[in-house]
Parts: sequence; structure tokens; C-alpha cells
Amino acid sequence: MESLDPGVTLLLRYRPPYDWAAILSFLATRAIPGVEAVIDGAYHRTVAHDGRHGTIRVAHDTACEGLLATIRFPSAQWLPAIVARIRRVFDLAADVGRIGAHLSADPVLAELVARRPGLRAPGGWDGFELAIRAVLGQQVTLAAARGLAGRLVLACGTTCAGINGLSRVFPTPMQVAAADLASLGMPGARRATLHAIARAALDDGGLFSPGRGLEESIARLRAIPGVGEWTAQYIALRALRETDAFPASDIGLLRAAADSGGTRPTPAALLARAEAWRPWRAYAAQHLWAADAEALAAARERSVA
Repeated sequence: MESLDPGVTLLLRYRPPYDWAAILSFLATRAIPGVEAVIDGAYHRTVAHDGRHGTIRVAHDTACEGLLATIRFPSAQWLPAIVARIRRVFDLAADVGRIGAHLSADPVLAELVARRPGLRAPGGWDGFELAIRAVLGQQVTLAAARGLAGRLVLACGTTCAGINGLSRVFPTPMQVAAADLASLGMPGARRATLHAIARAALDDGGLFSPGRGLEESIARLRAIPGVGEWTAQYIALRALRETDAFPASDIGLLRAAADSGGTRPTPAALLARAEAWRPWRAYAAQHLWAADAEALAAARERSVA
């Protein structure tokens, strides 16, 4: 692979506080083998633009209140686009103080915001990639979703000369559309949804472009065969950066929103409660997911003990 050797390192600033540990953990538990990895406290991944391949490494610089992004790519003209994607994945533009103050009107969220005042809503590197990953993650564990994504990349992703064990780039819509996905071991209906998303992306190059507004974005996504409300909301949240997206039927959100007796709300009840969280429901979801992950980890520790 040609590269800007040893790469270009840029400082990308954020408005503090910034919960680096939370965002790194979120990315690590979802990292696709061969494409992404968290190594020594930094995020690494392969990138592709215009048929050319490279890598990025993103680390935290606490003293400078920013992220250090090292980009190795053979064409400098794509650096602005790569930087924009890094900023999106790490949600660098968020004013978490303002968002947290709004969400803290809810007593339960107030406690969660106080616990994680710098929590961000991680974005997706690429809209098509995120949509495929959302389908792969339907009704399975995070570990199982990672495994499926890894098999998909092996089945139709392009090999590249990466570093730190990263040797593939995520497949393009054309590659997924043409692939025989039987090796994934998924139900036929879900494989059909993957193919439908790939064809939709080929037919509409702006399908995953942000800026249309939540309602229109959800309607366009739900028009794809096999894409339901949860999947559309999740794609809107992470890929389209819709700050008010909210996948109310998500099991993690329902667990985290349970009352003191452990009774979970219905998706409809949670959606009604979330009206007060507008226009920042995506950040409320992130706080609930973080609380759920913490509760599950504590439960696992208790079971081992």
C-alpha cells in the first residue's frame, strides 16, 4: 500500500468534557476483525477512498483537549474527507454540556449524565457499512454481530496491506450485492435484506447522506425491503447523525429504563417518555446503553464470584 509515510498526525479538538474511555469501549466491543481494532488505548481501522486504501490511528490527548489522528493514505486530496469521518465517529462537534443540561430534567437521566458528563454518541464511519452492521446485529449479541461482520469482510471485502493485523477494507455496495452470503450462516430473509441495502445504495448514491431530517430519513430507509423501525432509527442515529433518532424497541434501552422493581417499559411507553428528551433523544439512548452495559458487566462479575 502506498502511504504518507509515516503518516500525517493532526490534533482534532473537542469541547470538554470528553469521555474517551466510554467511546473507546463502545468501538472496541463492536470492532470488526481485520478492519478495526483498539490497541494500547487507541483506535485503528482501515479506510478506503476512490479505490485506494490506508489506515488511521486515533488516540486521546488529555492535555490538549483533543484527539491525535494519524492518517496514512496515498493521496493527500482525501485527507479532509477522512478527517470529517473521524470527527463524525468520535462526535467531536457535540456540546455535551448543553445536551446534558436538557436531559437532566429527567431524574433518571440526570443521574446518568452526572455519572458520564462527557459521553458522546459515536457515529458510523460509513453509512452503507453502518446499515449492513445494523442488520448483522439484529437479534444477536454484540460478539455474534462482530463475528458475522468479520465473515462478511472475509467473504467479499478487499485485502489491503494494513498494520497491526488489519488487512481488509469493508466491502462496497457492489461487492455485497454480488456476493453469495450463504457462508454467513444467517437466515435467508436477513441475507436478502443485506442484498436489498446494497442494491438501494447502488441505486441512490445519496441514500446515507445526512441533512434530510429524521422523518424523511426514516421513511427512505424503511422503504428498503427488510429494514424495520429499529434498524432505520439506529442507522439514522449513528450514520446520519440525527440527534433525535431513538430506537425505542431496543432491548438495551428497555432494560436500562426499567423501574426500581425491574419492570421494563413497553417500547410505546418508552417512546412516550422520550418526548421530553427531544431534540437529543440519541444522546439519551447513548446514556441508557452505557448504563445497560455497566449493569450487564456487574451481573457477569457477580455470577463469576
